[in-house]
Amino acid sequence: MGIFPFFKKKAFFSDPDQARILEAIRIAEKETSGEIRIYIESRNPLVDPLERAAEIFLQLKMENTAHRNAVLLYIAMKDHELALFGDEGIHKKVGSEYWKIAVKNMIAEFANQHIAQGIEQCILQIGQTLKETFPYEATTDKNELPDDIVFGK
Repeated sequence: MGIFPFFKKKAFFSDPDQARILEAIRIAEKETSGEIRIYIESRNPLVDPLERAAEIFLQLKMENTAHRNAVLLYIAMKDHELALFGDEGIHKKVGSEYWKIAVKNMIAEFANQHIAQGIEQCILQIGQTLKETFPYEATTDKNELPDDIVFGK
């Protein structure tokens, strides 16, 4: 317990919602060599959410996957911004339109106040795409990146 417990940072998700999101990541990555990470912060310090996602992608060293098939879901909660950033391996296979549609679907869920469900649905959709384009290889695959949600400021 800190000195000022009344300044306790409010959680973005309930424990059950966070558990659902983490389970979606595990399910999505189970049958693919691809990796999915989530980064959530209150405010985007940059102007463009895609630029911020690219910056975070590099900070988390997500470009270091063997097949360059990592995907970052970036959300700035108070700014109501989000972006999907896929590394070059997956982006070459799905193209820009794929990411736009995934973001559009997520925004539709968010508009109905289904934040955790929108994230979960997006993760599972990306996982299916990764499974189709980068299937799991039993002899070589390993979990290259942590599955946890990264919370910024």
